[in-house]
Amino acid sequence: MKNNESLQALVDALKCLPGVGPKSALRLAYYLLQRDRKGAKHLSDTIADALERLGHCNLCNNFSEEPICSICKTASRDVETLCIVEMPTDLLMLEQTHSYKGLYFVLMGRLSPLDGIGPNDIHLSKLIKRIKESDIKEIILATNYTNEGNATAQYIKELLRDIPIKMSRIARGLPMGGELEYVDSGTLAQSLVDRKSI
Repeated sequence: MKNNESLQALVDALKCLPGVGPKSALRLAYYLLQRDRKGAKHLSDTIADALERLGHCNLCNNFSEEPICSICKTASRDVETLCIVEMPTDLLMLEQTHSYKGLYFVLMGRLSPLDGIGPNDIHLSKLIKRIKESDIKEIILATNYTNEGNATAQYIKELLRDIPIKMSRIARGLPMGGELEYVDSGTLAQSLVDRKSI
């Protein structure tokens, strides 16, 4: 593609998507140019519009078209509870459960030194400011149960140790409808450790 700079630029741009390597990017580029130019134009316009209109909520850091998002504006939310999640998708999953009525803070990532992601990259200063300037009495750490998620939760716990606030971590263990014989030993061991009285 020496003499086709526009095509190469499109392929390079598509490689920024997760899981899209050079070959996949080339296939996507050819598909958009050959089979779906209208779809490509719509995709381009939609991305440009989203980049123009979407920013971060001043309170929870989630994506929002307004300075304060609709969740943070909702008067019926429990303003004394803050759930900290890694990504906006995690917030959406929690909202779909209809079991949590508090507020959120979205880190937009997790600590991962191997990937060069440190405390300054996941909006921790904004989180501390939010906690200090609010009536929050409980924090729920809802980071993923991965090495990075656990490290992030531990780091936040240490960061907030001098602030008198209740702190909890989401539970882990057996899934709903799970059968013991099909559960991996690590999950089963954790469910024993995290058991609760009935």
